[in-house]
Amino acid sequence: MAISVWEQSTYFAPKDLVIVGCGFVGLWTAYEAIHQNPKLNITILERGTIPSGASTRNAGFSCFGSVSELMSDIQLMGEAAMLETVKMRYDGLQRIQKVFKAKEIDYNQWGGYELFEGKKTNLESDIAYLNKILAPALKTPKKNGTYLPIYTNASKDINKLGFQGIEALAFNQLEGQLNSAKLVLALQKAVQAKGVQILFNTEVKKFKSHKKGVTITTNLEAVLETKQFLVCTNGFAKQLIPGLDVVPARGQVFVTEPIKNLKFKGCFHFDEGYYYFRNLGNRLLLGGARNADFKNEKTYSLETSATIQKVLEDFMMQRILPKGSKKPKIELRWSGTMGIGSIKKPIIEQVQPNVYCAVRMSGMGVAIAPIVAKKALKLMKG
Repeated sequence: MAISVWEQSTYFAPKDLVIVGCGFVGLWTAYEAIHQNPKLNITILERGTIPSGASTRNAGFSCFGSVSELMSDIQLMGEAAMLETVKMRYDGLQRIQKVFKAKEIDYNQWGGYELFEGKKTNLESDIAYLNKILAPALKTPKKNGTYLPIYTNASKDINKLGFQGIEALAFNQLEGQLNSAKLVLALQKAVQAKGVQILFNTEVKKFKSHKKGVTITTNLEAVLETKQFLVCTNGFAKQLIPGLDVVPARGQVFVTEPIKNLKFKGCFHFDEGYYYFRNLGNRLLLGGARNADFKNEKTYSLETSATIQKVLEDFMMQRILPKGSKKPKIELRWSGTMGIGSIKKPIIEQVQPNVYCAVRMSGMGVAIAPIVAKKALKLMKG
């Protein structure tokens, strides 16, 4: 379909910034950019009818890392990189709460627990260590001039919460939960109100950098011209920029029917964050377990797999619900595509003249996206 002269002068007119990906990073970048400079002409390209990666398909956690996950991250990338990455996540969560009202995004700060299957003999020392280095780095709340602890040993709550085969618990008072799709919609409305254009069902086929900017070819008739081009497609980034250290990781989730007398509220982690669950009203939302089949979960497929779904169902019955509970009906099953790599720090870099990327959120897009957006804009200005 050929475009009209009117479309050529508006929808497909030259842009200051074109962003690929209408998920959290793309939307937050547009939000920060248009608030810094309301005169910018910005377009976001999204190949799905709605954002189709992980932003609207995750578990809705407002978190920045559990005890065992962060201790593992130190082994993986060092203490300094772990602190930098966690600070980005924590600051991002503060930004979300500053911009949007809790009711607007269903935000509840009920805290988060991590479950440990065996006796965690070094739990107290791990908690003390993380509190010591994280609290001043994150500048968390103080009481009488002293930082309040982020993590505490909450093993006394095991029986109250009804878990099976769990011998230790760590609690993080700063965690919360939200409705990730409502956050995406709130961001979408906010940027569109400021004049940002979003083109859905628009897939980038190729792009070419040149002295004046970037030429973008999509599935549409029109070729787009922009001064700067930012790729925010996270787990799908390698499809546009093959050399990046980022691969897809499928995160599978299910939600049960209402469970009578569900014993807990909040967010819960297990096995370095590979398993995660929360209440959704009086229903159970449970996801993860990709470490049960790493090879096959490195996929772009959004189908759920019988292998992982069975592992999750077994975990629900053997660990989460009280012994003797009737197995609840699963009402919904779905998956989302995360972006992971050799380390968990996001990739924020220039890849060609006028071409940039902000990808590899490592399953923490909700939290880290606002700060990744600010860093990407700073890089582009530089």
